[in-house]
Amino acid sequence: MNLSLIDAFARFGAKPGNRVRSLSAMAADGAMVLNCSTDRFAHPAQGVLRYEDRLSREPAASRENELLSQHLALARDGALPVRMIVTALPVGDRGNRSCHVRSDLIGKVVKFDGDHYIIDFTRREESLHTAAVGRRR
Repeated sequence: MNLSLIDAFARFGAKPGNRVRSLSAMAADGAMVLNCSTDRFAHPAQGVLRYEDRLSREPAASRENELLSQHLALARDGALPVRMIVTALPVGDRGNRSCHVRSDLIGKVVKFDGDHYIIDFTRREESLHTAAVGRRR
């Protein structure tokens, strides 16, 4: 489903700081919501969708970058879940960018060094199973 960026964030209970360019926001339930670009994904293992990027790719003084850095640190330090919005840029000069949400995936910050960050997303059922197995041990 094609959504505006603000509607995509709202699907996770988050309000972006910038209606057009926000990279992240914190949801009411404490999860981090990340605006992902389609060209930064990889599959490092079965059942894992990895998103990897660098803050230094964006202008250093941007407010969106500052907020993303803060949100990544909060998610890393608090082991908070990360929710995914995928933004596809228009092809050529036609159309607007479109956003859709992946509510079936939950991410975890596996690396954030102040610039380079990696978030691994797994299916919601797998994440719940892994957490339940960990509690039983």
